[in-house]
Formats: sequence, structure tokens, C-alpha cells
Amino acid sequence: MASAAEALPLTPFRNEYQARRYCPDDVVVWLDFRKEIYYFKRQKRYSQGSAGSFVCEREARASGFRRSLLGIR
Repeated sequence: MASAAEALPLTPFRNEYQARRYCPDDVVVWLDFRKEIYYFKRQKRYSQGSAGSFVCEREARASGFRRSLLGIR
């Protein structure tokens, strides 16, 4: 059975700059594929971990990922 995160394609990027160029009218978030959670830049776990990528927030939400409420600075 496919998870909600596999429902729509994402455009993941290795660095934040590439993601900002791809989605200039959206917020860039760090997506943790294992936990199916995304983090904002002000959060402690932003850009940490090997199982993640930078993506546009709209794409992450549309693909079924949820935002993390932990670690907001």
C-alpha cells in the first residue's frame, strides 16, 4: 500500500539555493523522508539528516507530508 507521501511527485533539491530558484513564490522547507515531516528554516532540524531534501512547502503539503511543530526557535 502506498503512503500519502508517495501520492504526488516532489521536486527535491540538494541545496536551498536551487529550491529557492525553483519556487520563488513559496517557502522552502527541509523534508525528512523517513519521518514524513517538513521543517522550516527557523527550526532546529532544518537541513539536518541524510534522508532529506529541500522542497517547496506547497509540494510537500500536497504530497501528504506534515509540518513539524517541534523545535521552533
